[in-house]
Amino acid sequence: MSDELHAQGMAVRRAVLGAAHVERAAAAATEFSAPWQEFITRHAWGGVWAREGLDLRTRSVITLTALTALGREHEIAMHVRAALRNGLTPAEIAELLIHTSLYAGVPTANAAFAIAQQVLQEQDGAATDCARDTGAG
Repeated sequence: MSDELHAQGMAVRRAVLGAAHVERAAAAATEFSAPWQEFITRHAWGGVWAREGLDLRTRSVITLTALTALGREHEIAMHVRAALRNGLTPAEIAELLIHTSLYAGVPTANAAFAIAQQVLQEQDGAATDCARDTGAG
């Protein structure tokens, strides 16, 4: 596989998940898990997320829908943060989860709402803390 695919994957991964998240994942990689990090960077981020057919915002909608439908709760918080970074509003995330509940079930959407609410509260707290630090109000 090309180094270009890996480089493109790292660029998209950083843009979607944030550089700090990607650096933590890389730093936590072990001899056992390093091949997995390489695989997802090349294939998920470089091979799929970086494709031209859909913008990152749309990919976030699809990803949150799929994660909710499949009950992959351990991934939802990370992708709520990514969705916000990719331009979705909290109201749009709520609508996405409500819509998904019709097709994937109320329990899965209920769990996703709880996770999304926690992330949004954390984001609001971080924004408030930044405003205090800079003197902005």
